[in-house]
Amino acid sequence: MTAFEPQGNPQRARPRRSMGLFNNIKFFVLCHGMLQLSQLLVSGYLKASITTIEKRYGFSSSKSGLLAAFNEVGNTVLIVFVSFFGSRVHRPRCIGIGGMIASMGVFLIALPHFISEKYKYTESNGNTSLNLSLCQTHNVESSPTCSQNDTDSQLEVYPILLLGQLLLGIGGVPIQPFGISYIDDYAERRNSPFYLGILFAVTVIGPAFGYIMSSAVLRLYVDIDKMSLNENKLTHGDPRWIGAWWLGFLIAATLLSLTSLPYLFFPRKMSKEEIEETPVEPSTEKMIQDKKPQNDQVEEVSLTQFLKSFPNIVLRTLRNPIYLLVVFAQVNLAAMVAGLATFMGKFIEKQFARTASFSNIMMGGINIPSAMLGIMAGGVILRRLSLTVRSSAAMCTIAVLISIMFAIPLLFIGCSTQKISGINPRGFDFPQCSDACSCSDEAFNPVCGSDGVEFRSPCHAGCKIVNIKTIDKIENVTYTDCGCVESRGSPGFAFAGPCASGCSNLLIPFMILSSLTCFVASLSHTTSFMMILRTVTPEDKSFALGIQFMLFRVLAFLPSPVLYGRAIDSSCLEWGKKCSKSTSCLYYNLDLFRYRFLGLQIFFIFGGFVCFLLSFLVLQRTDSSQQQQQQQQQQQQHEMNIQNKSESSQEMKDDKQIVSNSNGHCNTKCP
Repeated sequence: MTAFEPQGNPQRARPRRSMGLFNNIKFFVLCHGMLQLSQLLVSGYLKASITTIEKRYGFSSSKSGLLAAFNEVGNTVLIVFVSFFGSRVHRPRCIGIGGMIASMGVFLIALPHFISEKYKYTESNGNTSLNLSLCQTHNVESSPTCSQNDTDSQLEVYPILLLGQLLLGIGGVPIQPFGISYIDDYAERRNSPFYLGILFAVTVIGPAFGYIMSSAVLRLYVDIDKMSLNENKLTHGDPRWIGAWWLGFLIAATLLSLTSLPYLFFPRKMSKEEIEETPVEPSTEKMIQDKKPQNDQVEEVSLTQFLKSFPNIVLRTLRNPIYLLVVFAQVNLAAMVAGLATFMGKFIEKQFARTASFSNIMMGGINIPSAMLGIMAGGVILRRLSLTVRSSAAMCTIAVLISIMFAIPLLFIGCSTQKISGINPRGFDFPQCSDACSCSDEAFNPVCGSDGVEFRSPCHAGCKIVNIKTIDKIENVTYTDCGCVESRGSPGFAFAGPCASGCSNLLIPFMILSSLTCFVASLSHTTSFMMILRTVTPEDKSFALGIQFMLFRVLAFLPSPVLYGRAIDSSCLEWGKKCSKSTSCLYYNLDLFRYRFLGLQIFFIFGGFVCFLLSFLVLQRTDSSQQQQQQQQQQQQHEMNIQNKSESSQEMKDDKQIVSNSNGHCNTKCP
C-alpha cells in the first residue's frame, strides 16, 4: 500500500483496473472482431482448399467431408463445459489460450506439405518427362515403382490433418461464448446490441475472406518453395495443377496467433462503460458489493450437480414444440449450408470446367455476400413490421418455399460427361490401338483427340510424337501420330488438356439462381432465431441457445459434409491409382453429380420448409384455441351480465309491486 492510498478506501482496487486500452470495452470488441475474423477465415479457407488437398493426397470426397467436419468433434464435446465454467474463469485469458491452441492446429494442418515429397503430376513411369508419357512400342515397365516413403507419407498425412482440425475445434470453443458474455457484462446496455451486431457481421465476412484468399493462393504452384519457377511445366488451367494450399494456412495461423496475444493482458473484470459516466454513491456501491456474494452463491453449483441437472433442462426445453420445430428447421438449413460450403467449389470446377481458384472466387464473391444480404434483410423486415411469433413463422415458411422454387431449376443447368475412351460410355473404347503401348494404369495426363474424344493420357491415345511450341512464354503442346484417334483411316492428332465443355455459358444463370436461393433462404435466419428467443422461458434462454448450437453440430455440421461427400463419390466413373491404391476420382458422371449434390440441397430446404410450416400450424392452432377460450370467457361474462341484469330488473319489479301494494292498502284504509 502506497502513501497516497488511504486505508479503508473501498475504491482502492480501481487504479488496478485502469490499464489504458485493456480496460476499454471498445478495444476488446475490436480485438474480438479481429480474432473472430481470423478464426472464420481459417474455416472458409479450409472449405475452399479441401478439394485441392483431396487431389494432392488422393482422398475420396467422403474423407474430405470428414476432414472438413472434424473440428466440430472437439467443439461439441467441450461446449457443455464452457456453459458451466463461463463466469468462473478468466474469460479473456481463456480466449487467448484457445486462440493459441487453434493456431497450433492450423500450423499442424500445413505440416504435411513439408514432410511430403514433391508433387509428381505425370504418373506415367513416375517421371515428369513428357516423352515417357507417349506410346512406347518397346517393352517398358507399365507401373511406376513406389518407394516406402511414398506409401508411408500418404498414411501419415490424414491423421495429422485430423489432429490439426481437432485442435482447431478445441481452441475455438471459448472464443465466441466467452467473448459475447464478456462484452454483454461490461458494455453499456445501449451499446451491447451494436457491439454484438459487429461480431455477427464478422461471422459472415470471415468465411468470404477465406474463399477470396484461397482464390489468390491456389494460383501459385504447390511446390513453389521446393523448386524454381522454370522447373514447373504445368499451367494454371491444367487438370493436374495443384495450388499452394499450405501457404494460406500459414498466413491464417499467423493472424490467429497474433490476434490471440492481446487477450492475455485484458483484466478478468473490467470497468463497465456506464460506471465511468455516472458516479456511484458510496451507499449504493456498498449495496452492490453486498449483493455480489448472493449472486456468487447462486452460481456456485458443483460440476456434478450441473451435469445431473443438464438432462432435465434439455428435456424441459425440448418439450416446447415450437422450439423443437424451429431448431429442426434450422438444422436442415445448416446441413445444406455445411455441404454446399464444402463442395460447391468442386461442383463448379467439375460441372463448368473451371479452375479451383475461379470456383472459390464465385463462392466468396457471390454466394456468401448473397447470404449476408439475406440475413440483414430478414432482420430489417422483422424490425420494421414488428412481426409476432406466428407472423415470423409464416415469413420463414414463405421464404423457404420461394427458395425451393429457385433451387429446383438448378437441377437442369449443366451438361453430361464428355466422351472419354474406355470410361464414358463404358463400351466406347479402342483397346487394341493402345495395347502395345505399355501404358501405365496410374497415368493421368488428359488429351483431347481431333475427333472430340478425350483420353486419360497421350499413351492411351496411342500418340507417338510430341510437338512443343513456345509463344509468349506459354507452351502449346500437341501430339501427333495418335493411333487411337479417328481421322479418316489415318492416325490423328490430339491437344494437351481435356476436351472443352459446352457448359461454360451456363455458369452465369446458375450463379444467379444459386445466389437468389441463398438470399431468400437466409431471410429466415434472424427471424427463426427471434422465434426461439420468444418461445422459451427467460431462465432457459441461454440453455436453449446452447442446445440449439449443440444440435447444429451433432445433426448438421458433423454428418452433412460426409453425406455430401458420399453422394459425390457415388457418381465417380474412374478412380485414380497410385502404388496400386485408389486415390481421388478422375472422372465423374456429371449428371449424377448434379442430381445428387443439388438434390440433397433441395431435400434439406424442403425439410426446413416442412418444419416451419408445422410450427406455423401449431401456432395458428394455439392462437385459435386461445381466441376460442377468450370468446367463451367473453360469452360467459356476457351471459353473467345478462343474468345479473335480469335479476336486477326482477328485483326492481318486485320492489315496484311492493310499493304499489302498499299504496293500494293505504288507499283502502284512509278516507
